[in-house]
Amino acid sequence: MAKKLSVRRKPPAAEARFRAPRLPYRPRDPKRYRPAIGLVACGGIARHHLAAYRAAGYRVVALCDAVLSRARRLKRDFFPEAKVYGDYRDLLARDDVEVVDLAAHPKTREKMIEASLAAGKHVLSQKPFVLDLAFGRRMVALADTQGVKLAVNQNGRWAPHFSYLRHAVRSGLIGDVAAAHMVVHWDHNIVRGTEFENIKHLILYDFAIHWFDMVRCLVDRPPKRVHASIARSSTQEVRPALLGQVAIEYDGAQATLVFDGDTRFAPLDHTYVTGSRGTLTSSGPDLKRQKVTVVTAAGRASPRLTGRWFDDGFHGTMGELLTSIEEDREPSNSARDNLESLALCFAAVASAERHKPVVPGTVRKMPA
Repeated sequence: MAKKLSVRRKPPAAEARFRAPRLPYRPRDPKRYRPAIGLVACGGIARHHLAAYRAAGYRVVALCDAVLSRARRLKRDFFPEAKVYGDYRDLLARDDVEVVDLAAHPKTREKMIEASLAAGKHVLSQKPFVLDLAFGRRMVALADTQGVKLAVNQNGRWAPHFSYLRHAVRSGLIGDVAAAHMVVHWDHNIVRGTEFENIKHLILYDFAIHWFDMVRCLVDRPPKRVHASIARSSTQEVRPALLGQVAIEYDGAQATLVFDGDTRFAPLDHTYVTGSRGTLTSSGPDLKRQKVTVVTAAGRASPRLTGRWFDDGFHGTMGELLTSIEEDREPSNSARDNLESLALCFAAVASAERHKPVVPGTVRKMPA
């Protein structure tokens, strides 16, 4: 028998190591602008807002909640000098408050957005921004008329791994994007017993709005159609369906989102973005611990990222709003821009309801 020859193959260029590009993925702060900020609605997420603002050196002077004890607790824990209100209109009456953070739920928040803009305040709205695209457009127009900024708290954009990915795509590092695939395997039964359990489309609406928004950042072209479905896991413990999947069609590109919200073991969050010049991946056991990898003709690299989604995401959204005010420009997380993310989300929810593909932009209101 002939002896088998051993051939040593030269490793491909993509296996070589190179230094990952330095990109401005960290939250930005205004150079000098430090306005008085008022926060309305002191529920569970507000704690993360305030922790981020305190760490950034922002000035929160007013806290408001219909349940005064919740506002007083946050005042004690984060901004002891802040004044507490039970009615948001009293907070808006303060001339010194220039920026309002509205952390209420969407339906309750509608009247707050309109009143805040009418009072001449810059607004950071919690996500999802609105339930009706027409109302959202009216609020964008009102902000323009009043000469103020209206931004949305799409804090996932400033999660370190997502922020690096979107800056890498924007810089042209991987060329023209052909595909983006994002999967989230985790346990979302944690909402059991909370008001979130009453949201039918908890996965595709309240949770996945971050991923619809990120897909828009990664695949910068108009989506043609979206096909989505949801299902209940046989072992889940909450009412809303915890399984969801979405396929998005573009001219010359595609994207998929998969959510397994009843994963009890080995959770994994993974993102894969490929383009004409390279590929980006981000993977880890959860949304706080992620390793980003860049692969191009120059080789393979993994940047050392600092920070975490909570609370850098909240620092990033408010920092972008304040910086845009200082620089007199549209914030990158503007409500005008976010309406495109909502149009994609609404179409996906409608597709899951109708069991057929839907064209983004044709669904004006949040279904169901």
